Amino acid sequence: MKILGIDTSCDETAAAVVADGRDVLSNVVASQIEVHQEYGGVVPELASRKHIEAINYIVSRALAEADVTFKDLEAIAVTNRPGLIGALLVGVAAAKSLAYCHKLPLLGINHIEGHIYAPFLAQLASQNLLSKDMVHDTLTFPHICLTVSGGHTLLVEVHEGWQYTVLGGTQDDAAGEVYDKVAKYLGLGFPGGKVIDDLAQKGDPAAIKFPRPMRNTDDYQFSFSGIKTSVRYFVEKARRAGLLVENGQADVKPTNPDRITIEDIAASFQAAVVDVLVYKSIRAAKATGAKAITLTGGVAANSQLRASLKVAATEIGAAVYYPPMSLCTDNGAMIAGIAYQKYQQGLRDELSLNATPNGSLV
Repeated sequence: MKILGIDTSCDETAAAVVADGRDVLSNVVASQIEVHQEYGGVVPELASRKHIEAINYIVSRALAEADVTFKDLEAIAVTNRPGLIGALLVGVAAAKSLAYCHKLPLLGINHIEGHIYAPFLAQLASQNLLSKDMVHDTLTFPHICLTVSGGHTLLVEVHEGWQYTVLGGTQDDAAGEVYDKVAKYLGLGFPGGKVIDDLAQKGDPAAIKFPRPMRNTDDYQFSFSGIKTSVRYFVEKARRAGLLVENGQADVKPTNPDRITIEDIAASFQAAVVDVLVYKSIRAAKATGAKAITLTGGVAANSQLRASLKVAATEIGAAVYYPPMSLCTDNGAMIAGIAYQKYQQGLRDELSLNATPNGSLV
């Protein structure tokens, strides 16, 4: 059973064809990073315009790379929540039009559910979309899922039948959003996730003691606004005092032992964010008795988060699963994958399906 999945929830136009909820036949993504870089973040109206320009081409490419036509499809799935409303509407309008023209069932999918499902996608031997150790046939229910991206930070207990118990989420900024904002303060450009992760490898994570908001609260809620603000004040103070070694000057031998490098700031900031994410994820696994933890979303590509979560999980006898890089960021494959499960459960949507910027899992 082949399903076309479409995602236009933020700044990437994505389409994919997935068979039986596991085999990725194609996964095509058009990035808008270059468009938004000069603004230091995603501009919603520009994102919508770029989706309009790209959507037909991306869908056509996804079908071509999967070597299928609309006659080979059983359904069309599209992200209709949550996300940027203008961006979502482009994908929903395209999916509705295609479903109507080709008389195919339509399924509206929660974007976060797509991320939660991503670790279950299997590889085809003819493609290098996934490595064999990423096929998680042993991943059991219930398990804990940490979804971390530019728009979401959510800790969820995932049950059989794709039912969810939301344990906690961010009270302010999402973790990925904070990475982007800190990168902007440091003059590192947009997006900030990879550049901060790379710089952190060269810095001292103990150089600066940034706060860990809500780390020890008796719940599974997150807050990253305080870390962001702390970094900003630290950077401003260091610059005024002439103690900051700016990016690209790390090889300059400091004459003052109090001078601090961008690399140290990046490493210390990342250590604070990762500490909170890992600590609460492990707490959730211990409290629920889960023996598996999945890590999904764009920030799941972060090397320190992956490594730290694996080490901490091993200490409590739990396994960690995460998708390859291509399925961490927004994509259509995860939408088509979870849509297969929803289709089996009887989900069908009318052509009156609409988009909404919000959308809870339960």
